Amino acid sequence: MVHRRPSARLTLAACILGSGIVFLDGTVVNVALPAIQRDLGAGLAAQQWVVEAYLLTLGSLLLVGGSLDDLLDRRGVFAAGLAGFGLFSLLCALAPSVELLVAARALQGVAGALLVPSSLAILISTYGDDERGRAIGTWTAWTGIATVLGPVAGGALIDGSSWRLIFLLNVPLVAVTLVLTARAVPSLGTRRLGAGVDWAGAALCACGLGGAIFALIEGPRLGFATPAVIGAGAGGAAALACFVLYERRARAPMLPLWLFGIRNFAVGNLATLTLYAGLGGALFLLQLYLQQVAGYAALAAGAAFLPVTALMFTLSPRTGALASRAGPRWFMAAGPAVASAGLVLLLLRVGTSARYASDVLPGVAIFGLGLALTVAPLTATVLGAAVAGRFTAAVDAQIAHPGVPAPIRAALAQAKARPLSARSPAHLAPGQRARVTATLDDASQAAFRLGLALAAGLVLLGGAVSAVGIENPRQRRAERARLADAAPALEPSRSA
Repeated sequence: MVHRRPSARLTLAACILGSGIVFLDGTVVNVALPAIQRDLGAGLAAQQWVVEAYLLTLGSLLLVGGSLDDLLDRRGVFAAGLAGFGLFSLLCALAPSVELLVAARALQGVAGALLVPSSLAILISTYGDDERGRAIGTWTAWTGIATVLGPVAGGALIDGSSWRLIFLLNVPLVAVTLVLTARAVPSLGTRRLGAGVDWAGAALCACGLGGAIFALIEGPRLGFATPAVIGAGAGGAAALACFVLYERRARAPMLPLWLFGIRNFAVGNLATLTLYAGLGGALFLLQLYLQQVAGYAALAAGAAFLPVTALMFTLSPRTGALASRAGPRWFMAAGPAVASAGLVLLLLRVGTSARYASDVLPGVAIFGLGLALTVAPLTATVLGAAVAGRFTAAVDAQIAHPGVPAPIRAALAQAKARPLSARSPAHLAPGQRARVTATLDDASQAAFRLGLALAAGLVLLGGAVSAVGIENPRQRRAERARLADAAPALEPSRSA
């Protein structure tokens, strides 16, 4: 049933604000990571957890949030998500340690998993068929803007005040959205027949992803042969296997496995997996590197990606229209290849002193062009282990070098916990500090280049998977038509 009211615009505003802060917090924290490192002493693994704890709970519980919308009052689910997001944002802002910040970020993701699906469900129930597409398009555009402008706004706040402000500002936004929700969102208790919540599937998914992420992030620090890392990796793999087996038999599965019998769905998800790893890892690394090694301010590092935004907004609608006419196959193949070339250019051009116009912008622009063709989001887990390992190996090589003074060896050993960071202890003599800084610069650059090389390879692999596996619907229909025309001619030979 559609509930169309004069206050529908306020409802749209509430849904945009509610989901917008979820998408914004998924990207704004990247530019804050160096400031968090300086304030809380967070190494690369802890920085990754600040990002991944949020994405893990958000991604694992998103479908559960959608299921709750089918069981409970949608306004109530939306309001609960808002209140939780505001509370946990406040906890993030006040966190005295990186461990508590990671825990608060995980709880933020839980609240976000309630907000995003309920905001869409509210829009679908509020707007009729003739206006629903426009409303959802407006919602999508504004949430996309929030995602893209997050690093720039976050950089300005961090340079002018503190990283804590990026979380603290969520609180008044949540308060305004709660007022709009109370005034403009009706009670929408529409229980869907046969609806249920796949709690077991959600738990298995979260455990599986959590175990794999723990092994990848903590492996370089603890050692991949340690029982904790082996146990987490094996337990995560077992949980994911159990998730697949359980979803095959669940009455109301959170992930209907029959969808993977559709070729384009299965191949597209495989391509997306590699794109997510490559693109997300590249953005994560570049934000850290520009600030912690190349010396960029937070605002400058966040603004470095504005050309990507401009290209996506300008070209994505056009490439989408072309793909709808010609089929998606070659766009999904060419886009990642172009994006990969941009990452390779960054790998070759960006050094310890990176000039934006000549060193950063060309690669970012080519990367943005490829992204405009494929429109793939980000995550950063896969590359972390390789980057941290490469950094540690480079530092260890210098530590093992004969003739290295004990103070320098000790400083380098301490720096291994902070990959992509070129800071040296203040207590060293000037000559020793210069030597430590040069070593860390070289190690950071080697790790950065390895990470971008892997990112470029992953993105390119996504394009190759698309080129081989994606079928154009028009081509498939033409082939079926030719087979249908040939069938009568083949029939006599079959009967014979």
